[in-house]
Amino acid sequence: MAKKTTRDIINNGKKKSGSNHDPRSSGKHDVELGKRIRLRRVELEISQSELADQLGVSFQQVQKYEKGVNRVGASRLQQVATALDVPVTFFFEGDGKSREVESLLFVDSAFSLRLLRAYASVKSQAVQRQFVSLIESIAANE
Repeated sequence: MAKKTTRDIINNGKKKSGSNHDPRSSGKHDVELGKRIRLRRVELEISQSELADQLGVSFQQVQKYEKGVNRVGASRLQQVATALDVPVTFFFEGDGKSREVESLLFVDSAFSLRLLRAYASVKSQAVQRQFVSLIESIAANE
């Protein structure tokens, strides 16, 4: 017979209905927080290693924060906010900037960021319009 844990004894061998998720593990909010950390880091052109050095952690830990694999504690979040030069509220919805942040979360790849930077560097509005038309017609043919 297998040794029973304290949790087994308390639950009388039955799982709670509807949830087998450990409340201490990361969840969807941690993933969203990680996306916002990555968004700001990429916006500032800071590498994961550079951010990790500022936080006193490994770059792998920064990767885990950005992917939402590991939760970011309150004091660590304050360090991240300081390192990325934003208020802590930047990482949460309802701060008045959430629409702007949400609209930028699609910039989840280096290619998207390169595309936006290239577009922003074009000075002529006529060329910008042609650029958008070109991309839209390519997307329509996909």
